[in-house]
Amino acid sequence: MRGRLYAWLNDEQSRRAKENCSPIQTIAGFWPLAHEPDLRPLLKKWAQEAGYTIALPAIPNDKQALSFKIWEPDTPMIAAAYGTQEPASELAPIPDLILVPTLGYTRDGHRIGYGKGFYDRTLAALRAQKPELIALGIAWAIGDLSTTAYQPQTHDEPLDLLLTDKGWPMAAR
Repeated sequence: MRGRLYAWLNDEQSRRAKENCSPIQTIAGFWPLAHEPDLRPLLKKWAQEAGYTIALPAIPNDKQALSFKIWEPDTPMIAAAYGTQEPASELAPIPDLILVPTLGYTRDGHRIGYGKGFYDRTLAALRAQKPELIALGIAWAIGDLSTTAYQPQTHDEPLDLLLTDKGWPMAAR
């Protein structure tokens, strides 16, 4: 999964350069819960070797969008709401790419998270400020809901891409 994501970002940066588009500079990742894919080795590589600004989510409260704080490999982490960890650091710039932990998904870009709506509120707010933001879901392949009766809610924000341990189950939007 990390290898595919690394290769995708290199390809995306090349595409952007050829099309004279702004490069991705700030990547919002996540500190994994026990059952989520662990991208920390890749986040560390991007921060140390590629010069990306890496940001991790912080939960201001249950009704707001997430904020993102700068993370570097030596940044102290503090315990936060819902068993999460967040950096003890300053706020990051608005991300160009946000990696979204995804429990369940459909192949047309809808996702299920933990039911609090944090990422839906966050994606809606960030897309209003930066329409070119890329929301890339990170999931285990077993979370595919495409053969179920799952129907997204009206407030659900779709993903632009989705990566699982088995590959890319949806085409880019």
